Amino acid sequence: MKGIVVGIAVTAIAFAILVVLLPQVKYDGDPVHLIVIAALFGVANGLVKPVVKLLSFPINFLTMGLFGIVINVVMFMGVAWVADSYVKITFTIAGWPRDGLTFDVIGTALIASIVLGVLTSVIGLVVKD
Repeated sequence: MKGIVVGIAVTAIAFAILVVLLPQVKYDGDPVHLIVIAALFGVANGLVKPVVKLLSFPINFLTMGLFGIVINVVMFMGVAWVADSYVKITFTIAGWPRDGLTFDVIGTALIASIVLGVLTSVIGLVVKD
């Protein structure tokens, strides 16, 4: 249980830094909503992503792992869609999901997922559970 709480806190901190670093990623809310988004990221990475990676193993094998980047981008955009549509937290990636899907959205989601992964790893090294 302690590991889950620390993981959510680390993701929330990394997400707060990400919003400052990338102006295309917009979040308008309070710290409680930030924790909810971090929990959504945890659920997406813990439950949904392993199933998607298992089902996409053949294409991931053929692309030598590069398809994993596509999975990360889709998971990031999925969390934005769930947060905005169902949880009613304003979280957009270059206007997605409200303004539709464009190349700007995909590029921003790609950069944001990489930056979030790096930030989470660095903060995770500093904060031990």
